[in-house]
Amino acid sequence: MASIDWCFPPTPRTEDPRTFMPSDIPAGIPAASDASAPSDSRRRRVLVWLVPFLWTLGLGLWGLSRQDSVWRDEAATWQVAGRSAGEIWAMLANVDAVHGLYYLLMHGLFEVFGASTATLRLPSVLAVSAAAACVALIGRRLAGFWAGLGGGLALGLLPSVQFYLQEGRPYALVAAGAGLSTLLLVSLLESGPGRRTWPRWAAYGTAVLVCALLNWLSLLALPAHAATLGWVRAGRAVWLRWAAFGSVAVAGALPLILFSRGQSDQVSWIPPLTWHMLIGPGILLAIGGLGAWADRADRRALSVAAVGLPLLALPQLGLIGLSLVQPLFQDRYVLFSMVGLALLIGAALATAVRSCAPRHPRAARLVVPGVVGVSVLALLPVELGKRAPASRVDDVLAVAGEVAVLKRDGDAVLFVPAARRDTALVSPSAFGGLADVALAASPVASATLKGEEAEPARIREALLGQQRVLLVTDAAKVAKAPSAERDKAKAAVLREHFEVVEDRQVRGRRVTVYERRA
Repeated sequence: MASIDWCFPPTPRTEDPRTFMPSDIPAGIPAASDASAPSDSRRRRVLVWLVPFLWTLGLGLWGLSRQDSVWRDEAATWQVAGRSAGEIWAMLANVDAVHGLYYLLMHGLFEVFGASTATLRLPSVLAVSAAAACVALIGRRLAGFWAGLGGGLALGLLPSVQFYLQEGRPYALVAAGAGLSTLLLVSLLESGPGRRTWPRWAAYGTAVLVCALLNWLSLLALPAHAATLGWVRAGRAVWLRWAAFGSVAVAGALPLILFSRGQSDQVSWIPPLTWHMLIGPGILLAIGGLGAWADRADRRALSVAAVGLPLLALPQLGLIGLSLVQPLFQDRYVLFSMVGLALLIGAALATAVRSCAPRHPRAARLVVPGVVGVSVLALLPVELGKRAPASRVDDVLAVAGEVAVLKRDGDAVLFVPAARRDTALVSPSAFGGLADVALAASPVASATLKGEEAEPARIREALLGQQRVLLVTDAAKVAKAPSAERDKAKAAVLREHFEVVEDRQVRGRRVTVYERRA
């Protein structure tokens, strides 16, 4: 290990030299005495990550239940997590293999803590909080205290992050893993020769692999890390170790990637890439570019720009490239790139502190808290909106409540499309006493998400034997005309032989009660 060609010479120190920088202590403010400096340094080292962690945790806990609403994507997590491990494994052979590890994790949490919106969403809250702490630690190492603190506080305020901060899906966990792997890479690039680094390389490879098993598009972080190595002209030994551990992670995820490609019908709903879809990534890249320019680092130095700009840009550009082959463009697939954006925002805030310090040393301390406070107020409508049921396309729990009020024992129930059966799977008690006349095999028995329905003729026959039917479907403003033959058969029978006696729409879903014509 002593012969490793490191790109950064070792820096003898007992304390991190970036703990106290001109950017940290504005000019004119007396530095701590020699006796108090080590204590103050340790305090700042803790505060720089602890404050963003607690800040992001608070943002996540604020309005966590979203007025007791659960939308269709979260309903998939909820109903799968409620199955046994064996039932989940059987389902993954048919559908959603790409989320298998996440479903098994949530199954364990539901077993221990019970099924609730808190259990569903707290993993994402904790994950983004951990990602914010990673951003803060990276920023401090590369550009000082204010860069770390500013970047860590900024992550949880980004609108896309706020959406998935309280989402019962795996994307926040991937962001945390990307933050951890990037922090490990930075620490490895800073290490001097002769240090025992293989445990950190192993941890790096493990973090990349786990992220890939949660969502294999997270492997787009590897080109970003490669760009960082190229930016700082890393030595051959560093490249070899990165390539080795990165390749092991890719090899570990490859079976999942190949298998899940056979389930590509799951993403067939994603529309082809259009120019207007590029507006959002363009704005993010412009903001990130300004942050990189503000960093003004040596082009060969390990800096916030060298780490943050590739992590922001390459996953976004990579997803755009993949979407030209097969439509895949959804911002949540590269949510982890927001770690790079937060780093660059932190660097810009640190530059503002340095610029303010010579003339207004006391005011310089308030730059980061002031900008964060103004951002909170400016984004308040967004923050409130993300925590309202209307922020999602529908609410499976609200419509289940309507069904419980409208139903009578012996009524039949239909779902159009069949995926709207999720409301019964999440709230089975609300559907007690109702006959699901279209269902041939339950989701568990068929090892699917929505179950298997009978042939159109059988559905028609079953409906003609009913006197009263509850139809659960999408609200009028988001509903699409039936496309499946089974759904067309349902609609035809209801139109020809039944009449509407009650119709309620709530939070993106609709319950219509039909009675047989005399």
